[in-house]
Amino acid sequence: MRDVQNELDYREINLDRVGVNGVVYPITVLDRTNKTQDTYGKINLYVDLPKEFRGTHMSRFIEILNKHRKNVNLSSLREILTDTKAELNAKNAHIEIEFMYFVSKKAPISKIESLMNYVCKFIASENNNFDFVLEVDVPIHLVCPCSKEISKFGAHNQRGVAKISIRMKKLVWIEEIIDIGEKAASAPVFALLKREDEKYITEQAYLNPRFVEDVARNISLSLDKDERIIWYSVEIISIESIHNHNAYACLSRDKRENANKDCKHL
Repeated sequence: MRDVQNELDYREINLDRVGVNGVVYPITVLDRTNKTQDTYGKINLYVDLPKEFRGTHMSRFIEILNKHRKNVNLSSLREILTDTKAELNAKNAHIEIEFMYFVSKKAPISKIESLMNYVCKFIASENNNFDFVLEVDVPIHLVCPCSKEISKFGAHNQRGVAKISIRMKKLVWIEEIIDIGEKAASAPVFALLKREDEKYITEQAYLNPRFVEDVARNISLSLDKDERIIWYSVEIISIESIHNHNAYACLSRDKRENANKDCKHL
């Protein structure tokens, strides 16, 4: 049968990434409390394509994921990428896995427990070296310091997101990143609160007003202190309640070089 993908291409153009996008697959991730947590991921798996080839073999990407279907987790990412390079005869392989991670949280006063979900992402590449980035989206509560200062009573407040991405030399738990993001804000966000909890959280947030700039800097201070983390990127988005736009702040730092970088981590 004719192998169309392997036919010679005459346009002399290398492609950085080709492969499959948006594959939904079951995965297992490390859980600090329960050791492991079963969830599902939306997976992108790519390789580079040299200018000589017209296309890649898309079915092989799915075959590789199927081969690792019971072991798609942090520890197996390098093996998946190595297999992908070998099967596709590629120099570079790249994988992105976005998944929902659940943490049991107690309300501050009633102590009622509920599951809070966090969007996380594994981003890994294999060339001559293995590179891995953990990304965690932490929902946060923000009260505007300026609004509090100029108002006789009350202050506008809203929910936001702290997107924290790290490279590490030793394991950093997802729960640790969540804790850093929540402590940097006016208050954390919960899935379930009773009235006494709502009163406590509302008052706590009012006593701790934060700009997005404050949150970004607070997170940066915490990440700087952690010697396991060698690089990080922080993005804060406040979904404004009285403005028709969001407020935004970001920073990125490579601690190996002790130099600031821009907000793009890839």
